[in-house]
Amino acid sequence: MARPSIVPIALTLDDRTGYTLWAPPWEEDGEEWQAFLGSTVEDEDDEDGDATAVVHLFPSPAALAVFCRTATDHDLADHPVWPVVATLGAADLTPDEEHRYDLDGVYDVVAENPDRWAVEELASVVDMVGRIAECCDAAGDDDDDLDDDEDETAFENVAELVARPEVAALGLGVQAFLGRDGEEAWSRLGTAVDDLWEDVLEELDEHLDWTGAGTVSPDDYPPAGEEAEARAADPDDLEDGDVTLVDEDEDVEVVDAAPDAATRRPAGATAAAPAEVTGTRTIAGGGRLSASPAAVAAAQEFWEAVGILPVELVVPEGAGLTLRCYVEDRARFLGRDGRVFLFPSPEELTRFCAGDEPHDLTEIASWPEVADTDVPPLPADQDRYDLPQFGEVLDEVAAGAGGLVQHEALLLPVEGVRDVAEYAGLARVEQLLSPGTPLGRAVARGEADPTALLPAEEAGALRAAWDDVVTEVSGALVFRT
Repeated sequence: MARPSIVPIALTLDDRTGYTLWAPPWEEDGEEWQAFLGSTVEDEDDEDGDATAVVHLFPSPAALAVFCRTATDHDLADHPVWPVVATLGAADLTPDEEHRYDLDGVYDVVAENPDRWAVEELASVVDMVGRIAECCDAAGDDDDDLDDDEDETAFENVAELVARPEVAALGLGVQAFLGRDGEEAWSRLGTAVDDLWEDVLEELDEHLDWTGAGTVSPDDYPPAGEEAEARAADPDDLEDGDVTLVDEDEDVEVVDAAPDAATRRPAGATAAAPAEVTGTRTIAGGGRLSASPAAVAAAQEFWEAVGILPVELVVPEGAGLTLRCYVEDRARFLGRDGRVFLFPSPEELTRFCAGDEPHDLTEIASWPEVADTDVPPLPADQDRYDLPQFGEVLDEVAAGAGGLVQHEALLLPVEGVRDVAEYAGLARVEQLLSPGTPLGRAVARGEADPTALLPAEEAGALRAAWDDVVTEVSGALVFRT
């Protein structure tokens, strides 16, 4: 079973960035729960003494760390791994780029073309807003008030936004916004944002405590632009492992609570509906490359512009970097005759690109720019494929983690192997992923319903098929120095 975790996040709203902690769904008493670093405070201006659930925000990871070391009265105090979190410093409480949510930038995102980065960014922001609303709304419920409508919510605009079909389609990825129908869906999404986003932010801001439970002043927050510049200027504060809280091999905290530990559910926690549970077993982010999120983001501007992206592939034999582009929707790698070249470091890959050895990307129109650039080939997380790690996840599911890992965990590694198989002509991989096989059916289910949970009874067959896929893919890789 996946273990409880706590992840640092950052929210940008009204031109200021606040840092806090989020506990992704964990299991307690047979239910899934999630919570934020917050508390329930009484409204001094309300004669009825009503209370409001709030999320505490801080102007820097350092201020957050100080609070964690000294405060005990908050909604995460009884979380199983809180004793570990309370000992961490600012570096460990600095969120990675995937856990930064720019609420101010939503209008700019919907104004862009619907590429995969715009869709993923918007999906993550809307998802996090929904999670905050869910937790704060549930924390403010009065269980004794039986006359209230069960559907009543303090976040009416959030509920209306996430109920829009075009917003729900964000979970399907960029494919939902391609073609004429997709363009119309993206247009309707923009209309929904224009109609509701300001009201959504007003509802949300009532539950965001920019005083850090009274430890800071709102004036302590620098403008969001200055904060971003400071982060970019000091990338050492954003090392790749900063989000890891304890286990060096995982992206999330994985410390078990004592089996007989008596814990109460935090006031700001809420049960997650079964169809919305997100598994706490992290798949992405594996591999061997270490680079700061700021460096990766800076490099991506060049690589996206030339239409050739760095990719990291990890197989049992080793890990390496290569390049990939798409020609008439077919994957093409840096390689030759269906063999993918892998390099042990960005520097070695760069040196090869500057040379004159023939390969299958030479004829790409933008290749001269790649050959001349000194921008390091640093892959984004969605272009990193750790194939053995997914096999380990299937082992965990078979061992009892069924119900905490979703089918969407298949989609990223399968994307990587399908691209290699397409380029290298690996018919056996396509056969193993065909709709009539256990692995193919699981992939199809993940594409149709990403939140469907992987059952433990299927994991054994999936692992055997996956091992065959990885063996086939490994045979198409050539490690270069």
